[in-house]
Amino acid sequence: MISYVTVGADDIAAAKRFYASFLPALGYGFSEGSEGLSYALPVPHGERPLLPDYYVKPTYNGQPATAGNGTMIAFETDTHEQVRRLHAAALDAGGQDEGQPGFRASYGPNFYVGYLRDPQGNKIALICNNPEEASRDD
Repeated sequence: MISYVTVGADDIAAAKRFYASFLPALGYGFSEGSEGLSYALPVPHGERPLLPDYYVKPTYNGQPATAGNGTMIAFETDTHEQVRRLHAAALDAGGQDEGQPGFRASYGPNFYVGYLRDPQGNKIALICNNPEEASRDD
């Protein structure tokens, strides 16, 4: 189980606009402090946290933030429509398109995905792998 993911950002305001365009729609709560942006799923009283948390922070060493080559963070949605809507919202909030929402031939028949880059260049995927949604083969 992944506990949390942290990405670096040089422009916290741009990162905030981008991530605010889709993470709250996926159930993430938000807080901001001197250490950057924190997104976490709500924890009902007496229950363990749902993971992973997601953090966007300035780099610890003060050097410019860089996106990992080959690194990608994927967020799961419930429907294809949610992938399309959140992909469009993230583009409107300063993201860059890395692949319009749709099925990909190299993945399973239910895997529906849209790819983005955040303002820092981190690759983000919005996926739906819900077998109750239409499949590539339908």
